[in-house]
Amino acid sequence: MPSRQKPDLPFEQRRNALKICAVAFASGMTGMPAIAQNAKPPVLDVPYVPTPQPVVDKMLQMAKVTKKDLLYDLGCGDGRMVVTAAKKYGARGIGIDIDPKRISDAKANAKKAGVTGRTTFTVGDLFQTDLSDATVVTLYLLNSINRKLRPQLWEQLKVGTRVVSHSFDMGDEWPPEKTEVVDGSTIYYWTITDTQKKAVGK
Repeated sequence: MPSRQKPDLPFEQRRNALKICAVAFASGMTGMPAIAQNAKPPVLDVPYVPTPQPVVDKMLQMAKVTKKDLLYDLGCGDGRMVVTAAKKYGARGIGIDIDPKRISDAKANAKKAGVTGRTTFTVGDLFQTDLSDATVVTLYLLNSINRKLRPQLWEQLKVGTRVVSHSFDMGDEWPPEKTEVVDGSTIYYWTITDTQKKAVGK
């Protein structure tokens, strides 16, 4: 999806827009309300395996998350990355997952943590998600998915955006700037630079 200039909308407006997109996605773009009991189970490219909390904490630390950040967690699962970023650092966060059950869990966890005002969780396809507003992107996917996603990150993300991945790198075309090992898990860290933007002609 090409990047594009957009007005700097307030977070609440962006969140409402995402909710509208989620409804359209769930209803198959037919204009008819989604009927949960008739919905087919989503096809998952990545099995659901929660990121251990110590790894979540280290990923956010490596990204130097602050209250000024807007974090996108792709394949957000139960929302722990977004919830922790909001609760610990005051960041705003958006979690995307294709599984409605995970989104339901994430919303419940955000409510329990008292951070619903700073978090949004949306059912959606991460490859169809506009990431251009993000200042931090977090991932726990697979090597194959990361490599498929890499051109989208280069194209859409602004220079300076931080990208952090649990366990899986981005291939030889984009070596990490640094790595850390926590509880046996490797964490990879990158920032978007002019080099990546030039690689996709941006």
